[in-house]
Amino acid sequence: MSKPNLLSQCLFLLLLAHICHVSHADVGTAARYRPPYLPTACFGSDADQFPSSNLFGAAGEGIWDNGAACGRQYLVRCISARVPRTCIPGQIIQIRIVDRALSSVSRPSRDDTTIVLSTTAFGTIANPSAPFINVEFLQV
Repeated sequence: MSKPNLLSQCLFLLLLAHICHVSHADVGTAARYRPPYLPTACFGSDADQFPSSNLFGAAGEGIWDNGAACGRQYLVRCISARVPRTCIPGQIIQIRIVDRALSSVSRPSRDDTTIVLSTTAFGTIANPSAPFINVEFLQV
């Protein structure tokens, strides 16, 4: 294969990759909540529902899906907040939905958010003193 032909094919593939790139992530808001976490709307009083990493959350009404959100896994990253430098750059977490935000035993730091994160999860991607953050999230 000649160099000009190989170069044009490489450029074509790069252009195609750029044009076809589609992000499936959504943007929303996340609050935090503290213990007690039990019982949950998804799994009741079973303590085994929580991942050992303590990276879990409660689904807001927008993703609750009549309970189908229970057990779903999401990749979550902080993208912005009211106070500059609240987000921890480069931090992406994987959480498991274990509860419904509307009925969680522990109340969220802010109502009507997309996701409510455990204390550990929230503090991994943002300054834990923030009441809420803007997030990008993707179901995995």
